[in-house]
Amino acid sequence: MEDKRKHKRIALSGEIILKQLGGSGDTETAQIEITDCSRDGVGFSTDAQLTIGDNYEANLTLWTKEVLHVFVQIVRAAKIDDKFHYGGIFIGMPDSDKMRIEVYETVRDQLGEKE
Repeated sequence: MEDKRKHKRIALSGEIILKQLGGSGDTETAQIEITDCSRDGVGFSTDAQLTIGDNYEANLTLWTKEVLHVFVQIVRAAKIDDKFHYGGIFIGMPDSDKMRIEVYETVRDQLGEKE
């Protein structure tokens, strides 16, 4: 099957802050397993239940241990076994952060070609 994605996907680690933007109440965090990430969005799994259409804060950790603080709008969700799998788009991400993700893609691809 042909891949029609605009940007390559990469795997990262991170956490999501379980407080809806603009919401009130306690702030909790949950670990997320990022299955794919591009300059436009992120796919991840977590034990926490999120709401499609809501916006959340998240921290993505790059291979350099640099943490990108991002805002994600949930656009798709599925429950498989006891995990929730989500897809989200980045909201208001600065171009400098998008470039960090692209640099990571390039470095990973170059290292993969040498192996």
